[in-house]
Amino acid sequence: MSSVRDWEATNPVRENRAGNIGKGVDRYEGPLKVTGTAPYAYEVTPPAPAAYGVMIGAEIARGRIAGVDVAQAEAAPGVKLVWTHRNVPAQAPRGTRAHPRSTGASRPALESDRVAHFGQIVGFVVADTLENATAAAHLVRLTYAEEPARTDFAASLGEATDPPGEQDVEVGDFEAGFAASPVRLDQTWTTPIQNHCQMEPCATTAWWEGGKCVVHTSVQMVKPAQHGLAETLGIGRDDVHLLTRYIGGGFGGKGQTYDDLTLAALAARALGQPVKVAFTRRQMMHGTIHRPATVQRVRLGAEPDGRLTAMSVVSWTHCHRDGSFTEHASNFARSLYAAPNRLTGHRLVRLDLPGAGPMRSPGEASGTLGLECAMDELAEQLGLDPVELRIRNEPQVDPETGRPFSMRQLVRCLKEGAQAFGWDRRNPTPGQVRDGRWLVGLGMAAAIRGNFLLPAKCSFSVDADGVITVRQGMTDIGTGTYTVLAQIAAETLGVPLDKVRVEIGDSELPPAPGSGGQFGAATAGSAALAAGMNLRQAIAELAVNDPASPLHGGAVQAVTFQDGVVAIENRSETLAALVARAAPEGLTVEGEIRPPEDMRQWSQHTYGAHFVEVGVDPVTGETRVRRMLGVFAAGRILNFKTARSQLTGGMIWGVASALHEGNAVDHRDGSFIAQDLGQYVLPVQADIGEIEAIMLDEVDDKANPMGIKGVGELGNSGAGAAVANAIYNACGVRVRDYPITPDKLLAGLVARGL
Repeated sequence: MSSVRDWEATNPVRENRAGNIGKGVDRYEGPLKVTGTAPYAYEVTPPAPAAYGVMIGAEIARGRIAGVDVAQAEAAPGVKLVWTHRNVPAQAPRGTRAHPRSTGASRPALESDRVAHFGQIVGFVVADTLENATAAAHLVRLTYAEEPARTDFAASLGEATDPPGEQDVEVGDFEAGFAASPVRLDQTWTTPIQNHCQMEPCATTAWWEGGKCVVHTSVQMVKPAQHGLAETLGIGRDDVHLLTRYIGGGFGGKGQTYDDLTLAALAARALGQPVKVAFTRRQMMHGTIHRPATVQRVRLGAEPDGRLTAMSVVSWTHCHRDGSFTEHASNFARSLYAAPNRLTGHRLVRLDLPGAGPMRSPGEASGTLGLECAMDELAEQLGLDPVELRIRNEPQVDPETGRPFSMRQLVRCLKEGAQAFGWDRRNPTPGQVRDGRWLVGLGMAAAIRGNFLLPAKCSFSVDADGVITVRQGMTDIGTGTYTVLAQIAAETLGVPLDKVRVEIGDSELPPAPGSGGQFGAATAGSAALAAGMNLRQAIAELAVNDPASPLHGGAVQAVTFQDGVVAIENRSETLAALVARAAPEGLTVEGEIRPPEDMRQWSQHTYGAHFVEVGVDPVTGETRVRRMLGVFAAGRILNFKTARSQLTGGMIWGVASALHEGNAVDHRDGSFIAQDLGQYVLPVQADIGEIEAIMLDEVDDKANPMGIKGVGELGNSGAGAAVANAIYNACGVRVRDYPITPDKLLAGLVARGL
């Protein structure tokens, strides 16, 4: 496609004649998962008996390894090797890209005696069983020379600098506009460190076939992982065959690889046998990335009628001392509300903590916890309904770029959500509604998340049985990729869903960017549609050029596909019969999607509105979420069931951010205090009341050829703020330090005399 305008043409997904698009199709791989027969990375059966690796984490925040004693470990039963920085096989220096087009750089394991954070992998043991490897790992004796470490984010805010290559973005004159505003709000919110807590930890099974390394690993992006491992091992990129067919949750935490991948590959080569390596739950907390804490200063200036005259969101966050990742908690505000004077920016503190990185809805998940509560506070100051305040500040074009919106239905989300939820029954005066011992309140917040499209390829094949096979180096992290690709194929080629096979998660398949950033379905699906259209063309040409076909001599563009039959008006034959006769070896074609240059002419986002009812116990400070409703505008929905699952999952995550989730740092050694799921608090079924997600009808023809957008991160944006606003409406207590735990609420309740 050379232009977004080309996407206005009709296609089988847009026509949806068979009705495969949009309906709640069961998960393609669901039966395998619920019967325990979907092999995750650690469960893959290798070609020979595997050895088992166990990693060892550092016990200090910063310094170096001063002494190593592995004698007892090496002498332990079943042990095959023990590695530290002293004897690990050679690897390419960190950051090496020997191949100029590599999408991943070298990430060597056990690379030196330096310790950069608590939990850094500093030792590795392989034995004949997991139990023997674990026992031997406890026998490795490491001593450390500690160095002063900076681990206290709040105490280090004065050391913050602008993130690399960034500076504040200002439109108009914020300070003057804010000072002149008749109504002003200036408050600060804080959010804590959060950990990903995927059900499946990072894990790898590796073996070698001659000079080729075969790895099954749990990662969201295939090509960067393949290329990065090849660079680390110093071999050709095609000498790594990486597979990641089933992934037990990613949330951004598996958007990069870790030492399990490198060490499994190295050990398998050294031992000449397959090796399995997995992070323990405690190692996941420190050995993989986390969402960093933030401090957010929000300033709003408004006229008495509620129209914003000035808006500023400036956020402080942290990353590793040698890192640069920034939690962009202010970026979303640039497109959400109209205001002539605007200032947004970020400040970055470098700490001696494990690496920070993206976590579901990076930026929006943290940032909306501030701005969307600030809008609620401003509405109260103005005596306006919070929904009405947002409607009054609806922009007509992107407030900062001036670009038109490709499609924006935020106001519709707000209005329809308010009506469906019964928002008109909300008492605007806090603490006035009781249900037995519970104080009951309602809250709401807006949601926004950008829409993205990346380059991708896909191949489609048809065999002599009329079966369509989709092949793509895409991943499914539980989001439904397998299923939506099957739906697109079935609709495009006019075959039943049971005639579609999907193969993904393999570095030898046509490349796709993977899962993350809410771009997966749109990107992978658009490439699949392109491949499907090319296969339609090839099949149509085969039919009209085959003298034995009833369609012979017809026009290629007149061929239709439906119910496994190809036809031109009343002349038809089955797809299987055509291919078996005219192309018994089958047909295979590729297709690709590339974002056209003029796609940048529009501001593209997904939108939503959250509504929440909570109960607050004034005696214990306990909060209970009684019901939640989200109304979302996210383009054409490919699969109602998987989309609803993604949206409600994000909403539940928002509850966790508001009420439960957070990790603290033990400044003695730079460790996180909550180191497993017994200590890290997450919501369970009993914590979530009624929950519903409504998806508005929408087709955004500027987004991609199918008019779809992502939903994986939208549900998390704003949900926590709606909970916080409901708590205030219930009891009149504002807590701006997340999570809103009973102790924080009780202090406010006591202060109010409740």
